[in-house]
Amino acid sequence: MELPTDFKQKYTDLLGETEAKEFFAGFEKEPNHGYRVNPLKRGYTAKLPIGTKADHCEFGYFGKVDGKSLTHQSGLVYSQEPSAMYVGEVAHPKPGERVLDLCAAPGGKTTHLGSFMENQGLLVANEIDSKRAGVLAENIERFSIRNAVITNTNPEKIASAFPEYFDKVLVDAPCSGEGMFRKDPAAMDYWSLDYPGQCATRQREILTEAVKTIKPGGELIYSTCTFAPEEDEQIISWLVENYDFTIKPIKKFAGMDDGRPEWGNGNSDLSNCVRLFPFHFNGEGHFIAKLVKGNGKVSSKIKPFWKNKNLQRPNKDQTDYFKKFLQENQIDADFKDLVVYKDSLFSSNYDLPDLSKVKIVKIGFPLGEFKKGRFEPSFALGLALTENENKHQLNIDDDQWRKYVHGDTFTITESNPKGWYQLVCEGLPVGFGKLVGTTVKNFFPKGLRYQA
Repeated sequence: MELPTDFKQKYTDLLGETEAKEFFAGFEKEPNHGYRVNPLKRGYTAKLPIGTKADHCEFGYFGKVDGKSLTHQSGLVYSQEPSAMYVGEVAHPKPGERVLDLCAAPGGKTTHLGSFMENQGLLVANEIDSKRAGVLAENIERFSIRNAVITNTNPEKIASAFPEYFDKVLVDAPCSGEGMFRKDPAAMDYWSLDYPGQCATRQREILTEAVKTIKPGGELIYSTCTFAPEEDEQIISWLVENYDFTIKPIKKFAGMDDGRPEWGNGNSDLSNCVRLFPFHFNGEGHFIAKLVKGNGKVSSKIKPFWKNKNLQRPNKDQTDYFKKFLQENQIDADFKDLVVYKDSLFSSNYDLPDLSKVKIVKIGFPLGEFKKGRFEPSFALGLALTENENKHQLNIDDDQWRKYVHGDTFTITESNPKGWYQLVCEGLPVGFGKLVGTTVKNFFPKGLRYQA
């Protein structure tokens, strides 16, 4: 790999001749692949992709995922680079906590956070780019996370809406991407000697707003996929110098390096941070820090949820349509804090603040949509309902699943009452179909259909 000349000189100066030679040699190795298994999916009989367990991640494996496979479509597995897995592992939120993923797309770290939360508490996933926010929503829904709210706005508006609100905030900051050069050589095309400094300016702007959202005693987890000290140790130095934060130790597994105090302001606590170098660790380049905000009283007041006039409680007709759907389809699931937003029904969280100035992608877990005289379930609901919650399930084989994801109707041999059925293949819910006679009408979303 032909690295930029300025890049090679910079890291030769920082690392010294001997370590720099090892560092550059790491770029010649093949990139590593990984995936996580979704703990929210239980009772599956489908085979996992071939892989080996990753010691540094509870749900992680080294191995490659087929994006067109049953295990991926159903949300059982999520493809994620092995180093990136450690960010969510360090954050490790508890069920019931309030958590913010501020720069969340495409959703790898968000879904990892949700793995620990067991659908309890609140997970706010924000992405400033609207197209990427759509991808984020798809990944969260496929993973069957029920306690997430997805927003599409800037950090300033998030800080205004959620003052001193969160127990944990993850900032996986936009960065110069040096750690991805091996995996994505195109990242070198926009790199220059000045680029890390430009990224650091933006990172300080994001963090200035992020710190406003953290409760006293709460945690900030900061990560990048770059080696640049300007974006790593120097950013953490700046945080500690300007805000009431303490750098906390992070457990290090084999191949993980300490942060380098000499690359920051010399604070010895910077060694508590984690650096992942591809010539030491079986993954791409990453940096992770965990900081705790000083204790104190919460001084900011939260505006109540229902100040947002775009959000409404379901009216009597809507409530009746939804209850009828649940009863007819033998669904026994506890969906709390129901909210109607643009004719769609969500299971949300009434403890949320006023979000009238925040662009909402999903105000909670999407249950379905109200149409003329009826309720139609969402694809997300079809993926998420468990066997205990839904008795209206229809087991399908691999050929039928392939027809389903392609958008085709298919027939079954057994006789069942007509209505909505959650389709299950190899123990994995894959969505809803509507049975009429022996024909299953296809409700796999048109924008997601593919040839398996």
